[in-house]
Amino acid sequence: MKKEIRVFFTALMFFTRIPCPKWVDHSQEYLNKSSRYFPLMGWIVGGISALVLCGASLVLPFPIAILLSMVASIWVTGAFHEDGLADVCDGFGGGWTKEKILLIMKDSRVGAFGIIGLIMVLGMKFLCLTSFPLSSVGLGLIIIAGHSLSRFVAITFLFTHEYARDDDQSKSKPLATKISGGSLLLAAIFGIAPMFLLSSYYVFILIVPVYLTKMLLGRFYKKWIGGYTGDCLGATQQICEVVFYLGLIVLWKYT
Repeated sequence: MKKEIRVFFTALMFFTRIPCPKWVDHSQEYLNKSSRYFPLMGWIVGGISALVLCGASLVLPFPIAILLSMVASIWVTGAFHEDGLADVCDGFGGGWTKEKILLIMKDSRVGAFGIIGLIMVLGMKFLCLTSFPLSSVGLGLIIIAGHSLSRFVAITFLFTHEYARDDDQSKSKPLATKISGGSLLLAAIFGIAPMFLLSSYYVFILIVPVYLTKMLLGRFYKKWIGGYTGDCLGATQQICEVVFYLGLIVLWKYT
């Protein structure tokens, strides 16, 4: 049990700014094992975002409350996934070889492609969330489901694809690169479970377009760099979260 607690806290430390015990570190062994808890981090991050939404909506206009909830999720993760999205946009937008793409993605500076990508994805996320005719509680549940499912889909790369290792710089960032079949199943439970809280079982259809998005991104990553990187996982999470919201809007309209 103590070992499993350490695995959980490793995931919490890796993906959030929430304080963890000092005995938790970035051990590669525990980091790989903690991948099964990555979707559970979606419960935590999405839950904090939902709480901010519910609280802010009591005193502020709903669109502002939604924006503050997005700020809360970015703050609690340290813009971890958004940073990956920006790096992927810069890398694949400005590089034409594997070496050049990986080099650009390692650069801490954000270029035009990264800024445009962030504006488009975050803007789309905001517009999607403002489109749901729901109370703050109902929208909060959607946010939790979106965060959880998108994180699960992103970490399936650890099972289906190879890590695009850059030997000269591969150790610059800690990264979980493996997940077992059993851990993937547990991650799937954590990733899909919040969808049961939504009002219709039709929402489970959305697993298809979200996973299809991951497959298309996977083909793109493999073509250019031979696999995935941590930044690719972050970008996949952000894009798949938006795809989930878009799909839910379509379901809302036609069911």
